[in-house]
Amino acid sequence: MFTFFWMTLLFFLWGSTKNTVESALGRPVCSSGYCITLSDGEITAEAGLCVVIPCFFTVADGFTPKAIVWFKCEPGRRRCGDSDVVFHTNRNKVPSEFLGRVLLLDPDVSQGNCSIMINDLSTSDSGSYQLRVNGFYQGMVDGVTFPSRTSLSVKGLTQKPSVMVPPLTEGQQATLTCTAPGLCSGSPPKITWMWRRKGEMEANITGNMAASFKTENLTVVTQRHSSILTFNSSAKHHNTNVTCKVSFTSGPTTEETVTLKVNYKSQPQITGNTIVKEGDDLNLTCNVESFPQSVVVWTKHSASEIYLQNNTGSATLVISNVTAADSGRYVCTATHLNETVSAYADVKLTWFSKILKGSGCVLQSALLICVCITEGFPLPTITWPLLKDHTEYSDIKTVSNHTVNDTVTIPLKNRHYVSVECYSSQGNEEAKENLTVQEDFTEKKVIQSKTILEKISSLEVIVAFLVGALLSAIICSLAVKCSRKTLKKSDETLKMISQEDPLIVQNDKSHVQEEAKNLPMAGEKSASEMSKDPKDVQYASIDFSVMKQRRAKEAAKERASTLTEYAEIKTGPKEQSKDGNTEGSETLEGEEEDLMTKHDEETKHCVSEEQTEVEAVYSTVKDVLDEI
Repeated sequence: MFTFFWMTLLFFLWGSTKNTVESALGRPVCSSGYCITLSDGEITAEAGLCVVIPCFFTVADGFTPKAIVWFKCEPGRRRCGDSDVVFHTNRNKVPSEFLGRVLLLDPDVSQGNCSIMINDLSTSDSGSYQLRVNGFYQGMVDGVTFPSRTSLSVKGLTQKPSVMVPPLTEGQQATLTCTAPGLCSGSPPKITWMWRRKGEMEANITGNMAASFKTENLTVVTQRHSSILTFNSSAKHHNTNVTCKVSFTSGPTTEETVTLKVNYKSQPQITGNTIVKEGDDLNLTCNVESFPQSVVVWTKHSASEIYLQNNTGSATLVISNVTAADSGRYVCTATHLNETVSAYADVKLTWFSKILKGSGCVLQSALLICVCITEGFPLPTITWPLLKDHTEYSDIKTVSNHTVNDTVTIPLKNRHYVSVECYSSQGNEEAKENLTVQEDFTEKKVIQSKTILEKISSLEVIVAFLVGALLSAIICSLAVKCSRKTLKKSDETLKMISQEDPLIVQNDKSHVQEEAKNLPMAGEKSASEMSKDPKDVQYASIDFSVMKQRRAKEAAKERASTLTEYAEIKTGPKEQSKDGNTEGSETLEGEEEDLMTKHDEETKHCVSEEQTEVEAVYSTVKDVLDEI
């Protein structure tokens, strides 16, 4: 049972150390009762690792084994000497280069297990190994050297460390394990980690990465050496190469490189021009960096989502000959490990029209007013080439929706334009048009109308003046005529009185004549006075004292007469014409009526045009005579 255990262990060590055994353990080789069983064939191993040389022996009766000695010598030598010792139960007899490197798997020699393990192999360990067992034979010190040998060939290290990478998820802690090749119990190797991104040089692990060394004792003579790397995984670690390097004490090194795969996803990135000219092609690409790859779907945002395109990792949306109906919002949706992320793009159509109707130029009162109208998206730019020749101008731009209205006003000084160029541009699109300059005939008509109205107004003033002058002349003429008529009637009245009363004329002719002569002067005087106070009334008195005696006899006769005579003296205000000249007149009017039919009838008077207030004093000649 014990032998079976060691055989199992040996085969385990062979497999773990990658030893190549040409054949299984050979048949025991016996001589004089002493038998040894070695590997049939050459044992191969790799530098830096360890190797187990299997060995089992039996001895003759009466021999008690006490110590094991292994020699390594050249294959051509028939017998190895003490200088060739690589292992001895007495450590003092082992050379320094083998001390501690060669171990006996079973220290109990009596068990017949002579297998050894050689650690930290190097190519110099290649050679022929021979066993010698020392002990006592029938109480005497004795020993036996077995003629059979086993051959060991040490080659360069080809085994690589084992790197274990668990599933990595962005944002979670990751643990990588690197195990050195071989299960040797010799000197522990040095394990280092390095990482390298694409396009970068290899570098040692830094930052949030930490490594720890670990040794596990599997059996008495076997160990496992490993290193554990811990870090927080992220998208930047995806596709990063991580290398585990193992350096052995004897010099050989080996390494293993793995590429990290991190489960991650990024936001969808939309590339392409979202502003497209009408009639061109729309080409949008939605790319989602993730591992594993995401399913990308294009839809158009509307009441009912319109499915357009899907793909893995990246999806391209192509629409040919776009129209206004193709504008709108397009949504890119990426599904990654049951998680969904999305992004959108607003597609707008650019369009550009020529110069619109309503553009033109008008010349008004030496001012050139030009209007240029255009539309498009994005808004086009309007320029006027003629402005470079002018320093004084006003330029007013107004925008309504997608329409641009540009109005420029230029005062013209000794310049004349037949047409003006309007230039509109939008990106690579451009349009220009010569706007014909038109004169504002409406304004001319208005000016002519104003001139005619001004002339008519002047004519009206003249006509009004002439009419006023004519009316003034007529009034003055009537006033003068009335004044003359009044004077004439006064003269007639005096004559009538003088004819009827000759005594008055004869006896006091000089007095009456004087009164008559002074009558016009009195009229003038009264007129001048009335000009100061138009309401004063002047009365003319007749002195009848002279006629008292002469008329006494005739009084009765005069009283009996049916005729009644009246005399009226009236003074009127002075008429004033518009030219500033004034005339005064004093009117005396007497009128005799048929006293047979009517008595005391008022005498009619001549009244001037201005109807000034006049007071009249009537005097009955008969009454005056009666009073006298």
